[in-house]
Amino acid sequence: MNEDLRNVVLGVLATGVSASIGWLARTYLWRRKLHRKQAFFGLPGNAECLLVVNREAGSPEGAVHRFDVFALLELSALIKDCGANAQIVQHDLAQQGFGERTEFCLGGPYSNRRMAAHLASLLPGIKMNVETEPPQERGAFTIGTERYRMEPGIGEYVLLARLTAGEGARPVFLFCGQRAITNQAATRYLVRHHERLARKHGANSFVLLLKVVNSQAYGPDVVELVADVTRAAQSALPAPRNSHRAIT
Repeated sequence: MNEDLRNVVLGVLATGVSASIGWLARTYLWRRKLHRKQAFFGLPGNAECLLVVNREAGSPEGAVHRFDVFALLELSALIKDCGANAQIVQHDLAQQGFGERTEFCLGGPYSNRRMAAHLASLLPGIKMNVETEPPQERGAFTIGTERYRMEPGIGEYVLLARLTAGEGARPVFLFCGQRAITNQAATRYLVRHHERLARKHGANSFVLLLKVVNSQAYGPDVVELVADVTRAAQSALPAPRNSHRAIT
């Protein structure tokens, strides 16, 4: 073997080794990222989870608002990325506790009985007005001593929560908005920011209050984090003191 041929062979071998190391490194990083994602959502490979859907107000029984359908599609893609499987259940048929399977619960307490049960038992510091009159109080959140009213199409609030029943229990995710479009906004926020939320909160519970800005122009895309209300949401509800309107 002459020197030129030997250099060619050594170059090919070096390229192959470098490519193999690069592939192994990328695979390792991809698997580590996937495992972190699966741990945050409580969705190991082939796990089962629940998608609990509400009903559209004033619609035939079983109908789901189109924005809630969009939210379910985004969650379904996320679940598929984790290698898990989803079962869609109507809110009034999901008669079981939580912790055994990850649950994604969508919709306000006026259209989702399971959401109403979760708020009452897990987040006693939050109340949501389910009355239709007066119109300016419709869907208003009371969190601790603060009250948050919506300006339809201009500024609306939604709760995004990750709650667990203890170590080893699978989480329940709540998307509780003042309108259907805010539910989709909260799911999109979770999909986009789950890595940052996992770094900040780890396996702990959290409750975030989000504001959807100018949905009549921007749809569910422009979302602001108002506050982390975990402590207030998990405490007994005092008498309301201050009132807010979601304006931009």
